[in-house]
Amino acid sequence: MNDFSILINAVYVICTLLFIFGLKLLGHPSTARKGNLLSALAMLVGVVVTLLDRSIISFELILASIVVGSAIGVFAAKKVAMTSMPELVSLFNGVGGLASLAIAYAAIISESQLSYFVLFVSYLALLIGAVTFSGSIVAWAKLSERIVGRPIVFKGQAFANVALIIAICVVGYLVITQPELTTWHYLAIGLALLMGVMLVLPIGGADMPVVISLLNSYSGLAACAAGFALENNLLIVAGALVGASGIILTNIMCKAMNRSLVNVLTSGFKAVVTNDIKIEGEIKPLSADDAFFVLEAAQSVLVIPGYGLAVAQAQHAMKELQEILEKNGAEVAYAIHPVAGRMPGHMNVLLAEADVSYEQLFEMDDVNPQIAHYDVAIVIGANDVVNPAAREMQGSPIYGMPVINADLAKNVFVLKRGMATGFAGIDNPLFFKPNCRMIFGDAKETLNKLVHQFAD
Repeated sequence: MNDFSILINAVYVICTLLFIFGLKLLGHPSTARKGNLLSALAMLVGVVVTLLDRSIISFELILASIVVGSAIGVFAAKKVAMTSMPELVSLFNGVGGLASLAIAYAAIISESQLSYFVLFVSYLALLIGAVTFSGSIVAWAKLSERIVGRPIVFKGQAFANVALIIAICVVGYLVITQPELTTWHYLAIGLALLMGVMLVLPIGGADMPVVISLLNSYSGLAACAAGFALENNLLIVAGALVGASGIILTNIMCKAMNRSLVNVLTSGFKAVVTNDIKIEGEIKPLSADDAFFVLEAAQSVLVIPGYGLAVAQAQHAMKELQEILEKNGAEVAYAIHPVAGRMPGHMNVLLAEADVSYEQLFEMDDVNPQIAHYDVAIVIGANDVVNPAAREMQGSPIYGMPVINADLAKNVFVLKRGMATGFAGIDNPLFFKPNCRMIFGDAKETLNKLVHQFAD
């Protein structure tokens, strides 16, 4: 090993340490931005060093790529609305998978003699990369409502998937044993892309946060396999970190829904569990003017955000109301469900955009034991994550799912446009509880009315 190789590997070690430290910083909201910057810096240095080491492109092209990539990133950060962030994350995952697919394909068609191990990991990278790419495109289409969000199934779909898996294994064997035949390469890519589509189609919109996390893990595993194909230690470590963290997050979110990953991936093939329990009661609407009098006397207020908060872009109005309530002597806290919104951490990012203090964000398990002591719980655009049917109605599709027990607060205000169901497509008994009042209308307008009431 020459001195230059030692220098390259030393840079890789430093980048690896930055990745690990950056991942650690991502564990807390107050340090997440710094962790993201450190990880991005490590990736930039690693990519530049690798390109120069392999004499792939020049300094000029590297600089041009940085400028173009940065421009796209700035544009996306400025123009993409918070409601569209899940779709953007899906596309990012897809791009990562596509990059691994391209690397794997380049490795397989290279003129050098490759060992069976290198061909095997290259095929794995190609397979996982293609599945990630096409699966992410389907997830993007579901989230952006280009196609229906409900599970899409057809007769014999399970058998088709089994046949597809067998075909992928057979073609994989042919690619490894006959890498010089490009026909097998194209067939392998086509089958893998089809597999990604078939994997995500039967998954419903309510499970999209789990799917996004899983696809993120896939993109990491694809990069890790590509790293083995290229014998690049940095790519192996970076991919393994992304893959492992994605799997851990996926597991956490599945536990938050009291479901296994297998159930999430295959639930579309099963008959939906229904219940014969009829929800009886009367909806009690309340105006913002009347809600003001309750909030004015409240000493403790719990805010439970959901995707509707993002749709209404009401986070800044809520922050303004929070500050007024605190000046009025009330304690204000936010309860965050692990699967609230349409991607992991959606509500945390949304509230951080409005400069809500991280110390005021509490997880479901921390809030539920104390929720009965809150004078008012304000539910903004959340539905399934506060549905008491998960506790009370055995046979409900969400029975057993841990939820925020908003109905146990002394008073509950639900801000909704109408009586539409959530992603799970079931009614919410919370709306009929005697301590619950429905404040219909745009959440942002409702919160602004409350702010003006306090100002007057």
